[in-house]
Amino acid sequence: MSDFTPNPRYPDPAIEVLDERFLALRLFSASVERIATGLRWAEGPVWFGDGRYLLVSDIPNNRVIRWDEASGEVSDFRRPSNNANGHFRDRQGRLLSCEHLTRRVTRTEYDGSITVLAERFDGKRLNSPNDIVCARDGSIWFTDPSFGIGGYWEGEPGEQELPHAVYRIAPDGKLRQVLTDLAAPNGLAFSPDESVLYIVESRAAPHRKIWAYDHANDGTLSNKRVAADAKGPGAFDGFRVDVQGNLWCGFGTNGAKDAKAEELDGVRVFAPDGTAIAHIHLPERCANVCFGGRHRNRLFMAASHSVYALYVNTQGAA
Repeated sequence: MSDFTPNPRYPDPAIEVLDERFLALRLFSASVERIATGLRWAEGPVWFGDGRYLLVSDIPNNRVIRWDEASGEVSDFRRPSNNANGHFRDRQGRLLSCEHLTRRVTRTEYDGSITVLAERFDGKRLNSPNDIVCARDGSIWFTDPSFGIGGYWEGEPGEQELPHAVYRIAPDGKLRQVLTDLAAPNGLAFSPDESVLYIVESRAAPHRKIWAYDHANDGTLSNKRVAADAKGPGAFDGFRVDVQGNLWCGFGTNGAKDAKAEELDGVRVFAPDGTAIAHIHLPERCANVCFGGRHRNRLFMAASHSVYALYVNTQGAA
């Protein structure tokens, strides 16, 4: 695990301003904090404001941990978790989960029972659902690359029966395959008004990209264009959007020989026009983020072995 010592001075030098537009989003007297550590691969953070706790997947350890805001204590929320990855809450506040091991999407009911929402399409098994969001109309969107069936680290080896794809579960429960032209679709998020859906293409060449699509009321996507480009040796994973439309992206290297982890690991923030406006440097690669806290102004960052937090001067899109 990487050493981490909170910076004693303000402003925190770990928060690098790349464009003056970020100054309005930075809190001068807020610094990066590490709130949990000891994980093997942290992913899928989701905030439960009604319980004042954060859930984070620890995929190789086959568990979901719970960090309690009031006490600061960390405990197991679910173990085993079926190598769960991404999480979100539906319109009724229930937990939605992407499970690698079982290759399915589930919902946790109020009584703790599990409902399977999707596990097959056209009679074939899904690959390994990765990340997930829920729209205001109750439709559920998720990505399905093959990361979880490539070995025993994040699931178990399995045959890929379907192409990498993006799916939509309609409010009536009908599953539709929306996109199949992205190489390893990963994180996804809506713009604040849900007129745009953003999707990470993890294996885009030559650079990793976030694509933007116009999102119609019937769930149709159109007008594909680049929303953000990692450029060079950088790579995206999961991300979230704030109320002003900025993208807060888990970031790291793409494995290239010239990649410098100490420069790329953390969270990179992009303005709606695709300009990189800030980088929050972490001692570990960041996989995914979410906003939480009473005012949705605390950024939680799931980064390799640890979970970090930073108060910011904006709010996550509701």
